[in-house]
Amino acid sequence: MKHNTQYSLKEHNTFGIDVRCQRYFSVENEKALQNLLTDPAFTSLKESYPDFLVIGGASNILFTEDVNGIVLKISIEGVTIKEETDEYVIVRVGAGVEWHYFVEFAVAQDWGGIENLSCIPGSVGAAPIQNIGAYGVEVSRVIEAVDAYNIALNEFERFNKEECHFGYRESFFKMQGQCRYIITSVDFKLTKKHVLHLEYGAIKEELKNLNIENPTIAAVSRVVCAIRSSKLPQPKQIGNAGSFFKNPVVDSVLMERLRSKHPDVPHHVFGRDFKVPAGWLIEKAGWKGYREGDAGCHEKQALVLVNHGKATGKEILALSKKIQKDVFQKFGIQLASEVNIFLSNHQ
Repeated sequence: MKHNTQYSLKEHNTFGIDVRCQRYFSVENEKALQNLLTDPAFTSLKESYPDFLVIGGASNILFTEDVNGIVLKISIEGVTIKEETDEYVIVRVGAGVEWHYFVEFAVAQDWGGIENLSCIPGSVGAAPIQNIGAYGVEVSRVIEAVDAYNIALNEFERFNKEECHFGYRESFFKMQGQCRYIITSVDFKLTKKHVLHLEYGAIKEELKNLNIENPTIAAVSRVVCAIRSSKLPQPKQIGNAGSFFKNPVVDSVLMERLRSKHPDVPHHVFGRDFKVPAGWLIEKAGWKGYREGDAGCHEKQALVLVNHGKATGKEILALSKKIQKDVFQKFGIQLASEVNIFLSNHQ
């Protein structure tokens, strides 16, 4: 049972927050995961600490303090074809595979469906938890099944798409299944005869600028990466977790009130309601480019909170709460965090 003690997590979270955990483990396959979690020595160790945290790329978490216990990193690799026809391919991907690597791999094989999700940081295992989405596409569109380990029952379970209960940036694994299951692999159904999703204005504009009239999935992927790199900071350059807040969904009454005061407010129809860009609200409230010490709001994209170097998680969290309060006071809209906030269970 190899592990590290008093282990720094600075290189294991995209915010670059310098916190430590008492014990750090990494597993590279399902058997190793089961062996570890059923090892009496590990069970005894786990019971002696209040915190037990499972991570992949840790690209959607803000550490506000040290982890008083165990961090388990899922490092399960591999991309395997499970089924293939002239129309589609179903591939099983290890939870530890880097998400963008998988997108690049799929595009290189001319497998479509995830090209709009290019350049999103994090691991494959985290994708269904958050139901990641970008530029008009959510990952739930292409997920066939999720394999996960039931911690309480010490057995593996398979969830079909319906059982995952996908919603906007949510799933069963983020809600009822949180802390109960560890995702080990995901099955994706990708196309061989593609239907491109170019509805997002920025994609259309960039394709037009490049004089691409008949785009391929590779072209869409390149365009999406270019758009993201022009607007969103790379975690290796400046600590961040991408979009810190969810785009709020408002009813028609609030939408009409917003439009009467701000005729330029961008919005999209979302069922019977309307989705408003959180970045627009934050920028309109005057927070874009704001900085308190090393905690700040990115100068190009107000939706992204950043660590300019030595900010603590508590400082970034405090800034996020100030932004939430100000946006609510000015627009009557309560922003919800998309990033998971780690708070130790020791209190």
